[in-house]
Amino acid sequence: MSELDFYERAKNWDFSHINMYEDCMTDWDYYGELYDHATEESRILDLGTGGGENVLKHFPKAKEIIGTDFSEEMIKTANENLKKYNKENIVFRVMDNLNMDVEPESFDIITARHTIIDAKGIYNALKPNGYLILRGVDKLDCWALKRLFGKGQAYNDPKPISFIDYEDLLDAGFKHVELIPIHMREYYKTKEDLMLLLYKAPILTDFSEVDGMKEVIPNIDESLIDKYITENTTEKGILLIRRYYGIVAQK
Repeated sequence: MSELDFYERAKNWDFSHINMYEDCMTDWDYYGELYDHATEESRILDLGTGGGENVLKHFPKAKEIIGTDFSEEMIKTANENLKKYNKENIVFRVMDNLNMDVEPESFDIITARHTIIDAKGIYNALKPNGYLILRGVDKLDCWALKRLFGKGQAYNDPKPISFIDYEDLLDAGFKHVELIPIHMREYYKTKEDLMLLLYKAPILTDFSEVDGMKEVIPNIDESLIDKYITENTTEKGILLIRRYYGIVAQK
């Protein structure tokens, strides 16, 4: 099974049914940045839109929003979700982030959340002075859990993906690039809630940000999960330390 097959099977990334609580330790908000830079006349491109839930629920009013994903199943889910909302300014379509087929200099803002990017393609698609707003998953995300299993997303990558994105954006020509490390604590109510996350998201898969996905369905040793839960259960729930990064780049 390929990386595309994994996302085709997942169909969406709506984790609202997982019982968890999160505590952000960094004063940086992805949607706050989007609202700060968007106007009602903005054209926005959302890369890796998945099932479209984030665009439909959290994006500001704009002239046009195009959500793209390289998985046809994800886009089918997004279009089904779109039927529940009275939003004629939103369109979902299939597109590969690394082979962007959009008009040059056609977007005021491009957003990307937990997905791979092509810095040069984004630069070319933005209007002059346009913005990229990005939130990604970094190498040290869930590090205690990955270290216990000896594997996981970006576990063996020599350089954090945040550094790679930062350098690629500068090389692409962006005149201002701000990189913010984001630290979060997540508390899961039960073992079942934690397991659902681990099977839904590629946290414990052999997934390199550099080389792609080598192992698609993770082999999760429940005895190790039980050990992790014993060592990380708090009054708030089962603790998972998350490491993300935020980037705001201006063309």
